[in-house]
Amino acid sequence: MALFDTTAFRITEQGLNVMWTKMQVIEQNLTNENTPNYNCKYLEFSGVLRDKLRANGSIKKELNLKQGIYIDTYTNDQADHNNVDHDTQAGELAKTQIQYNTLIEQMNGNIARMRSAIVTK
Repeated sequence: MALFDTTAFRITEQGLNVMWTKMQVIEQNLTNENTPNYNCKYLEFSGVLRDKLRANGSIKKELNLKQGIYIDTYTNDQADHNNVDHDTQAGELAKTQIQYNTLIEQMNGNIARMRSAIVTK
């Protein structure tokens, strides 16, 4: 549908997908915080959008935010070789949930503006 085929909607939708994936990765880390030899995982994606903007000067219609999960195998803070720091992961989860909720509110605002424009015409 053309109403929802805008750059703002695509960026918001892909941002929601990234934040959802990030929350899943963090929750997996927290679930395994007491698992021996478990290595913490992180979602990496932030530079892709910035690089696209710098390369093109604008965002193309086929915008696709790529994301990758990397595993921290260099840090082993605990005797059981598990490197999940509960406080750090809980903080990241809270921050990511706020970002996710902000994107939801942005999407709802975009839909409300469209609804208002349609009703008033």
